[in-house]
Amino acid sequence: MSLSRDAKVKGGWLPPAKAHKAWFRGLAKRAETRQSELRAVKEKLSPEEATDAEPVFQHDVVREFKALIESDPIIRMYMVKMIDQVPGYYKENPGDGQYLESIDQMLMMIDTVLGETPLFSDSGLVGFPINAILDWSMGVPAGFALYRLDKINEMYKRILDVYTDFLGSTASLDSLTEQYKEHSEQSWMSPAAQEKLNMKQYQDPVSEDQPLYGYDCWNHFFYREFNHIDKQRPIEEPENKSVIVSPCDSTVVTIQRNVRKKDWFWVKSQPYSLQDMLAPDPALPPGNDKAHDELVDQFVGGDVYQAFLAATKYHRWNSPVDGVIKAAYVIPGTYYSEAESETMDASGPDLSQGYIAHVATRALFVVQADEPVGLICFLAIGMAEVSSCVINPDILQTIADKGECPIKKRDSLGYFQHGGSSSCLVFKKGVIKEFNAAVNDDVWVARKIATAFDG
Repeated sequence: MSLSRDAKVKGGWLPPAKAHKAWFRGLAKRAETRQSELRAVKEKLSPEEATDAEPVFQHDVVREFKALIESDPIIRMYMVKMIDQVPGYYKENPGDGQYLESIDQMLMMIDTVLGETPLFSDSGLVGFPINAILDWSMGVPAGFALYRLDKINEMYKRILDVYTDFLGSTASLDSLTEQYKEHSEQSWMSPAAQEKLNMKQYQDPVSEDQPLYGYDCWNHFFYREFNHIDKQRPIEEPENKSVIVSPCDSTVVTIQRNVRKKDWFWVKSQPYSLQDMLAPDPALPPGNDKAHDELVDQFVGGDVYQAFLAATKYHRWNSPVDGVIKAAYVIPGTYYSEAESETMDASGPDLSQGYIAHVATRALFVVQADEPVGLICFLAIGMAEVSSCVINPDILQTIADKGECPIKKRDSLGYFQHGGSSSCLVFKKGVIKEFNAAVNDDVWVARKIATAFDG
């Protein structure tokens, strides 16, 4: 079920190892330089004196993170141990590593990233900058434990909220303008970027006279819409109710049949565990266990289809069926937790696709599709920085007003903000006759991916 290293790089979440190391070292140097400047200004020190002073952070949330680490002995213990447990190779080869050296260095690097907009790179794109900072620390014993703690996930949610606010502001464009001065080859407006993104799908003619094609912030650029989705993503066999189409531009990760209600989703094969995947709506009052069990029980023995979204692709979700949405909600979860079964692997977050379907922040749609498909579930799963799962507000309002929302194939369901991510479709037992997409296939929105038995 695991993704290969090649698939991970193809997704654009983290760059190849050599580029990752160069990016990490560059960020560490920028963070140190910025720290000296901030210390000198705040403490009125000379540059030499400022080098050894206490860290000074630009963002309140990073100061709060430091206070949490210092005040909570369990978190501090895991933090110290996870940095110490980084594989010996990098400890012995500091000139060639991208490992963290201290808690303060981690905080300084996060503080710096929160004010930077990602740059384009055809070969070394860093789609998850905070993930790229933490990287190996997530795949060691103390890191496995740390990133499952509620307090840590609550803190990272606040950090990512600050990052999302920045990327959703005009300041994200100002950051790009400044960075382009030194890194013009990494402009999102470059010919290489336009080709990689296939911008003519979104703008025709392409606007080239502004920092980001005329979008007013990074996030609006990131979850951009097609010019003419009916032409660019035509529905395959639109009149055939037996056909399920892809909800995302994505690459197929796995297809599992005969899934169980409860399973060991944390082991190497990462089998799906329906009770954990299809968690209840956290907004509902306690005491809805029976309704949740009834929903889950309908999918026992059924099928799960999972696919991941590359960082440079279209990041909106579209309906895979005609039918009625019965429920739609976001399930809070982890941000940097990965499967222990993947051990000390820098690709661990991306090799944990099945695992994160059970524990990461995700949006869940329960849909009564037109027959013969019947009841299905769709999950849009956040990964690391991409945990802003935004459900179409019109859908939420219609459900609130009428109890359900009619939907057609390719209708907008919502979108992710920034980075790469994953998705799942869950089907009842005996519904799917055949899957028309195979593992590692690249599929577009509205392409046929499965066919249901007709009658």
